[in-house]
Amino acid sequence: MKKTGPSAVYEQRVPFHDCDPLNIVWHGNYYKYLEIARETLMRQQRLDVPDLIELGYAMVVIESRCRYAFPLRFGERFTVRARLVDWHQRLQFAYEIRNLDHSDRRVARAWTTLVAMREGEMLLETPDEIVRRIEAG
Repeated sequence: MKKTGPSAVYEQRVPFHDCDPLNIVWHGNYYKYLEIARETLMRQQRLDVPDLIELGYAMVVIESRCRYAFPLRFGERFTVRARLVDWHQRLQFAYEIRNLDHSDRRVARAWTTLVAMREGEMLLETPDEIVRRIEAG
């Protein structure tokens, strides 16, 4: 059975500058929300950008996808849950965005995959120092 990974949740309201002329969140802005949730989770694991730099690594996104189910509109409250689902060869994150002003309705599901880099080279496995921090989480 696969070990369940750490997760983090954050909440915010949709700002006006994230919306298109119909007051609906422009689809590309969802990735900004995913990034904030991922940063929150990584910070909890002591793997925020400064931590990674100190360890001598960088993490780069190699794949992302998002499936939209319900629009977010200007002023609505929403949450984003980020969960780490794999961390040995690469860091795979699963996300769920929910609209709190519409009975906690699911807005989108998304996934991103990141790999570690050292000195400009992609690594085939997640470095042990990073794995240990995640598992100690």
